[in-house]
Amino acid sequence: MLDEFIINFTKTFIKDARYKLFLTGIKNTILIALFATLMGILIGLIVAVIRYSAKNNKKMYIPDLICRLYVTVIRGTPVVVQLLIMYYAVFVNMDNTIFIAIMTFGINSGAYVAEIARAGIESVDKGQMEAGLSLGLSSNSTMFHIILPQAVKNILPALGNEFIALLKETSVVGFIPVIDLTNAGNLIRSRTYEPFFSLYTVAIAYLVMVLGMGAVQKRLERRLSQSDRN
Repeated sequence: MLDEFIINFTKTFIKDARYKLFLTGIKNTILIALFATLMGILIGLIVAVIRYSAKNNKKMYIPDLICRLYVTVIRGTPVVVQLLIMYYAVFVNMDNTIFIAIMTFGINSGAYVAEIARAGIESVDKGQMEAGLSLGLSSNSTMFHIILPQAVKNILPALGNEFIALLKETSVVGFIPVIDLTNAGNLIRSRTYEPFFSLYTVAIAYLVMVLGMGAVQKRLERRLSQSDRN
């Protein structure tokens, strides 16, 4: 049994330096999740500000309508379908599949971050806006210098959860030619005909990344709670 274990281990990791395929998959998974999260945060904040501002400004009706349509469509369709549309229709002549993946998951994440950010903005005391206006600041200046910094601080834990969710959601990126962690494990499995090592390695790698990010998030939350008390 030990001999069989060693043979399968060698086939999965050592032969043809297949461990490098796992490392490439991990790198691409983190890269896609990280930049998609940053893009999602940027889109989400813009959408949230537009939707919040539209409450008291009729001129924002059209931008608000576009934002609501965007959130509805993105949240109402599977990310795999969005990925295939981006690859086969939108970026049909592009070879950079990592960029396509980042764009897809970033746009998808933005729809969810928009709701998180809107809740964060609404959690800030309305008196903050009134205070900014009374100091002579414009509505935009008050939003970007007073409201948004507090809102972002309030939603940081939720943004950490969004990154963790994206980290796992990228496992479907193999529907297009991208070597992510899941696709790397599947490719090795198809070459070795031994699913145990390859797929369990994928599962363990995801678990380690998620637990690591969870630990970072908890530490950040403790720091934020300490700063609030101080």
